[in-house]
Amino acid sequence: MTKKERVAEIIRLLWEEYPKAECQLNYSAPHELLIATRLSAQCTDKRVNMVTPALFGRYRTVDEFAEADISEVAEYIKSCGLYKTKATDIVAMCKKLRDDFGGNVPDDMESLLTLSGVGRKTANLILGDIYKKPAVVADTHVIRISGLLGLCDSKDAFKVEMQLKKLLPPELSNDFCHRIVLHGRAVCVARKPKCEICVLKNVCKSTKVIDE
Repeated sequence: MTKKERVAEIIRLLWEEYPKAECQLNYSAPHELLIATRLSAQCTDKRVNMVTPALFGRYRTVDEFAEADISEVAEYIKSCGLYKTKATDIVAMCKKLRDDFGGNVPDDMESLLTLSGVGRKTANLILGDIYKKPAVVADTHVIRISGLLGLCDSKDAFKVEMQLKKLLPPELSNDFCHRIVLHGRAVCVARKPKCEICVLKNVCKSTKVIDE
């Protein structure tokens, strides 16, 4: 089986196992996904989803976030960690959205990367989930599991993103990343992977049978 054939089989198996591939962060507007993703750095999606209802209830628009007091935003997001830096980035990114992009979240990588606190991972998530463009979100799960599967040979996020772009059908790349994240949380857990029940065990380069 060639690498591309293995990729096709991995995509098929993940599709069957996780038919509903979507971001686990709750949001109702593009800027809310942008903010929630910033909050998710070194924090779980579950925790972010506990924080954002009150945050998005207090600040309902890009303009309201742009005019917000940073210290007040920080209080809302305190349990997410790194809250002072994240609060500063949230207000700054919304000011730029208001001043440079008419209050809209841009739909291209170059513009997204000009926003405070936004890197390629966040930008790709916005491009894929909001604008339905081909995107590879190289988060920790995607980097780790792509390596285990033998699809990538680097732990550098940018290199993994570029390698996966060459292997994945563009229209399936975003959903592939969401499914890998779900798989990483449910089965291919970093500390103790459940290889014996993994749907990918026959196409994985690193399958291990774990002794209970």
